[in-house]
Amino acid sequence: MAATLSAGSAEHVYTPSELNREVRLHLEMGFPRILIEAEISNLSRPASGHHYFTLKDDKAQIRCALFRSAAVRQEVRLENGMQV
Repeated sequence: MAATLSAGSAEHVYTPSELNREVRLHLEMGFPRILIEAEISNLSRPASGHHYFTLKDDKAQIRCALFRSAAVRQEVRLENGMQV
């Protein structure tokens, strides 16, 4: 779906990379460090070495990726059902 703007509109139309950059900057400024307590679910360890999982509580969930470079430094092996 394409956005239609009038010729005199001052609204900026973002590309996906521009939007990602803006969101990242705003999140980093507002949340420099976040600690989350949750349960791990949907854990996947594909051949790439990355870990994909969901952090959840009884009301919400967050999809996560732990990239290989960080995963190899983990002292504890992540498991489904683990409270972190």
